[in-house]
Amino acid sequence: MRETTTVRRPLRLRPVRPAGWWLDGVLVAAVVALTAALAAGALLGIDLAVRDWVDAHRPGPAYWVARVFNSLGQGGWFLMPIAFGLAVLVGWRTRSVRPLLVPIGAFVLTSFTIGPMKLWLDRGYPHNFELAHPEELFSDPAGGTAYPSGHVANAVVWYAAIALLLAALLRTLGRPDAPPGLYAVIRLAPPVIVFCTTTYLGWHWITDSVAGLLLGLFLGRLLDRVPWDDVPLPSLPGGVHRRGVFTDDL
Repeated sequence: MRETTTVRRPLRLRPVRPAGWWLDGVLVAAVVALTAALAAGALLGIDLAVRDWVDAHRPGPAYWVARVFNSLGQGGWFLMPIAFGLAVLVGWRTRSVRPLLVPIGAFVLTSFTIGPMKLWLDRGYPHNFELAHPEELFSDPAGGTAYPSGHVANAVVWYAAIALLLAALLRTLGRPDAPPGLYAVIRLAPPVIVFCTTTYLGWHWITDSVAGLLLGLFLGRLLDRVPWDDVPLPSLPGGVHRRGVFTDDL
């Protein structure tokens, strides 16, 4: 009886646009520079001015519209269920657990970067008037988790995961791939909306949102680079090593 062996392809990172690591370095450097500037007391006047302006220009109907659209950045009860649901559907169609790696990867990336930064930097929220200077970093050791904005960063990372899974689902259905412009809208429109609404609602300082956007773009590029079809997995039954679902870049 002849033994069969699985030929494993070498791990090669998936392409991203723009190519190379230079943009990743720029994004990380920008987050570091912004954080250092805030720690030194710079840009705080801008944060205060934006908070005061939106507070003075937020009628009731605009508040509720912004609040509804801001839900696009809710990770726990909105984005994660959608991503994991798509992963389960793709996995069921391919009889593979491999699609689940995408939302798991998104969860790990966001949990071990955004959360620790929030807890370390202890920034107060814009309307915590119990603090003398909530705009400053390290101003609220008890409950300050404003910086960076998790809503904005989550929107970038989780919609990148959703776009990957939607493309994979179309392949499993034998359907033509969606136009690149549609994937661009899925990946870009929600983060922009969440950035604007989070700031407009006064739930975050504008520099929180900027930092969340920069950090999310960096993490999203890391997620895009992972060769999901070739990540080594234990020998499990049911087509766990099936390939070809995530081969095309978006």
